Amino acid sequence: MSAPVFLPPTSYDYVTVHKVQGQNTTEATDVLAAEEPLEIRVGYGPSGQREHRTLSITMRTPGHDFELAAGFLLTEGIIRNRQELQGVIYCPDVEKEEERENVVRAELAPSAAVDLPRLERHFYTSSSCGVCGKTSIEAVHAAACPVLPTQGPYVHPAVLHQLPERQRAAQALFEQTGGLHAAALFSPAGELLLLREDVGRHNALDKVIGAALLQEMLPLHNAVLLVSGRASFELVQKAAVAGIPVLAAVGAPSSLAVAAAKNFGMTLCGFVRQGRYNVYCHEWRIFSEAEKSDAATK
Repeated sequence: MSAPVFLPPTSYDYVTVHKVQGQNTTEATDVLAAEEPLEIRVGYGPSGQREHRTLSITMRTPGHDFELAAGFLLTEGIIRNRQELQGVIYCPDVEKEEERENVVRAELAPSAAVDLPRLERHFYTSSSCGVCGKTSIEAVHAAACPVLPTQGPYVHPAVLHQLPERQRAAQALFEQTGGLHAAALFSPAGELLLLREDVGRHNALDKVIGAALLQEMLPLHNAVLLVSGRASFELVQKAAVAGIPVLAAVGAPSSLAVAAAKNFGMTLCGFVRQGRYNVYCHEWRIFSEAEKSDAATK
């Protein structure tokens, strides 16, 4: 099981609210998930000729910022492995004190091959940019994402049913605020490996993948990913870059997410909640032990 999640004090805010029920109004204290901007800067180039530039600004829940930056760099194709990332720090040369922990700088290894046009675009075009789905899927392949395994992992339906409850039980921030997305990695047997929360679905997944990258767990060929919301093309893309073969979502997938998962060889499940789920592609990874044994004899 994963270690307890450290929650910085800026992960949530307390506010006074007026609760109305029928004709009665009462004053109470409510807990809200914090949302602040994080600027991700990148340093690259040979020693003595280093260059620095802003790569992206994302709205996120403070906490696990270095993992978020590392995951973003990997899933957006800026780096290809752990060796190309020297480290991530809070940027010391910011103008305002209140921005000090809202700006991080990722230092790439001097030997890392930097695609300057990609840096200038911040990240490659995806479905949200109005490009056709076929082009978006081809762009992911061009980023040299790992080939997903063609043998397993196999997940029993009973395990899949249990994942949302196990994810929710581990969501410390959600229990406080009720307003956060989560991304969680499980073993095929349902053991929780990593979980991260954020106000943004993509940020939560980048944090999980960044944590796995920094712990040198990639590619995640024996992992099952559960996301708390719907499954978009971007989430399938990020999972593919990390080598995740099974993606399950509490909500619905988009049409492009299904097309991408089918193309990558990824098992995609949706509506995983309340004892039910839909399997949209590569359903061979999810069946009972009896079915698996029967298939092996044929």
